[in-house]
Order: sequence, then C-alpha cells, then structure tokens
Amino acid sequence: MARVGQLASLANRTYTRVEMTEVSVAPENLETTEAWNGPLFEIWQDFQAVVVSNAKAHGDAALVDHHPEPGDRVLDIGCGLGDSAVQLAELAGPKGDAHGVDVAERMIAGAREDAARARVENVSFEVVDVQAARFTDTYDYAFARFGTMFFANPVVALRNVRQALRPGGRLNMVVWRRKLDNDWLHRAETIAEQFLERPEQYDDPTCGPGPFSMADADTVTDVLKHAGFEDIQLKRQDLLIRTGDNLEHAVDLVMSIGPAGEVLRLWGDRVNEIRPRIRAALLDGMADMARDDGAYADSSTWAVRAVAPEYGDPDRLAALLKSAGPAGLTSGS
Repeated sequence: MARVGQLASLANRTYTRVEMTEVSVAPENLETTEAWNGPLFEIWQDFQAVVVSNAKAHGDAALVDHHPEPGDRVLDIGCGLGDSAVQLAELAGPKGDAHGVDVAERMIAGAREDAARARVENVSFEVVDVQAARFTDTYDYAFARFGTMFFANPVVALRNVRQALRPGGRLNMVVWRRKLDNDWLHRAETIAEQFLERPEQYDDPTCGPGPFSMADADTVTDVLKHAGFEDIQLKRQDLLIRTGDNLEHAVDLVMSIGPAGEVLRLWGDRVNEIRPRIRAALLDGMADMARDDGAYADSSTWAVRAVAPEYGDPDRLAALLKSAGPAGLTSGS
C-alpha cells in the first residue's frame, strides 16, 4: 500500500489503457470499463488493504443470514480482485463452486493470480460485462459486493443475472446507502466543493452512475422488480469502518476515490496549486475521525435480497404463452 502523502498526486499520473478486444461491452458501459481498467484499478491497488477490508466487513454482514448453501453454484458479480469469490467458494464447499465476473480485465487477471497462489480449486473468473452477457451456466445463488452500482442500465444487467439463476435461485447484493449516512465520503465532498466543482471538460474516464446510484430503497426495489425478481427485501447495515492507517492516510483515500476523489482526478494537474489547500481543509475537517490506531468512520449499506421466480424465467414463459396462441400451452411445452 502507498504510504502517507504518496497519493496526493494520484490524479496527475498516467494510467494503463486496456482495450476490450474479445469481450462484449455495452456501448454505454465503455467509459466505466475504461475507468476500472485504468485509474480506478490503480487506485484500488494502492488502497487495496483498507478498501477490501471495508468492503469485506459489509459483505460479511450480508452473508451472515443469507449465504450460499454447501454444493451451490455461485455467481459473484463485480468480483474485483477476487477475494469475495474465494470466500463464496469456501462457503459452497468442495461440491459447489464460485464463478467471479468483472468487466475489468486487470481485476480478473489479479483475481486469477491470487486464487492460484491460494490453491483454491473450486473458483473461476471471467471478464464479463453483465449488462451485455448471456450466461450459459445456471447458478443457485448470486452475490455482489458493491458490484452492481455502476451499470448504465441496471435493469438489463440484473435481468441477465436473474435469467442465470435457477427457479428459486437467490440474489444477495450489497450497495451503499445515501451519502448522508456515509459521512466520511459526504464530508469530504462538501469540503472539496468549497474549492472547486466538477469540471465541464475532462479527459479521464468516469465510473458511470457512481457508487450511490442504488442508495434509494424505492429505486433499487423498482430496478429488481423490472428485472423480474420477487420477494425483494432490504436490510440496513450500519458499521464503523477503518478508513486509513491514520488521518493522513484516510485523507489520501478520499482524495482518490468517492465523489471528492473523482472531481480531483478529473481536474488533474489543472488544480495543483490549490490541491495542498484542499488537503489541509480535509485534514482539519475530518480530524475527529482519527484514533490512536487509525482513522474510523460510520458507514451504511443495504443488503438487498431477492429471489428468481419459482415458476422459471418469466420472459421465457411469456414467449411460450404468446407462441401457444388462444389454445394455450400444450402438455409438451
């Protein structure tokens, strides 16, 4: 992990561009894909320990009372560097397996390497844009730990997930609740806004709808209903998370990810002169989060649960009913 102060200039550096040559990506997801293959991947690597530990805390909370059963085939959506898929493979046991998918090739490459080093045999990974995918395998359980908030069209993406689940298959996804309930990100944004707004012109790719696109309970419920899911339930999860090894490290984090981090990244070296002032304001404005053993902040997510209809794929059923005509379905349908 990069140490204190090393990340203040992250927005200025170049990043590796990866062309998606063999994977079908929905046109409206191309910019998001470039972001996760480029600057966001590199930022994720720099902060991997703290970011993954926080994500895992919310993921573990979601899995306590809604987890795969031994022998289940599990789909991990937006698996990132693969630790969640490995965890799901362990829960599924030797008779089950987990398949992690992510649109970022570099994430999947890292996931494969880590799983190989750990010698986990019942996990696999694939570069997939879930919004553009038609899964050929059938799964018992689908999980997403902050992996479903960046689709340009989440209804289409989650419909594809539902179609990949067996009748009665279960979905469990973790998404951020509103900014006001995630003060470490919201406060950083309000402080940064005192100095600059989002630029009208920029060269770097953005992450699309953003991490709070599913913060509203009614919105995420409607998305899942339109995707064909039933028995939709939302469980609120409020956790204290560690946002850095110390206050300086936590400020490095919010200057690199989240709403404030994206604005700074999009401005790049055009705001180098005021960047130290923004950093000083963040250090002052977030000082109450510092403790002797690190920086901590309240965080809040939804654990969103839903079920694929027991009677099977409603799209297929509707097509069969239409093709059968007034006489209805025959016994051989």
